[in-house]
Amino acid sequence: MKISTAEKKDLKAILELQKSCYVEEAELYDDFSIPPLTQTLESIELDYEKEKILKVEFDGKIIGSVRAFLESNTCKIGRLIVDKDFRNKGLGKQLMNQIENEFDNANRFELFTGHKSVRNLSLYNRLGYTEFRKQRINEKLELIFLEKSKNLDK
Repeated sequence: MKISTAEKKDLKAILELQKSCYVEEAELYDDFSIPPLTQTLESIELDYEKEKILKVEFDGKIIGSVRAFLESNTCKIGRLIVDKDFRNKGLGKQLMNQIENEFDNANRFELFTGHKSVRNLSLYNRLGYTEFRKQRINEKLELIFLEKSKNLDK
């Protein structure tokens, strides 16, 4: 399994995987109107123009993805997804490490996840991310924002 930059032709498959992965999040928060589930193909195509999107393929099928963009000196990471049949094999960690490497000019990395997303929070903490802010979205969801400063000893 190799991580590579997604091509425009991959976006439909990435969007389908994204929707299947985020159903679990929607169930956790009892909210099926979350942006990853309502995103359209046109919308992800716009993201593709502004963001770096990585993919992982296995036997020609996309089984994971992550995206990010640079804002000032901060790399903003989002939509880390791994097919449920391929979880707990280190792919999320590999995707995170690769997207960080793609933005080696960033001084800081930032992402967010929901407060009930224990598996996500655990992964991000293991990767060196720490909470710096919370934002209440509604009575069901609070976003946890995490950050990591660049390791200048690399």
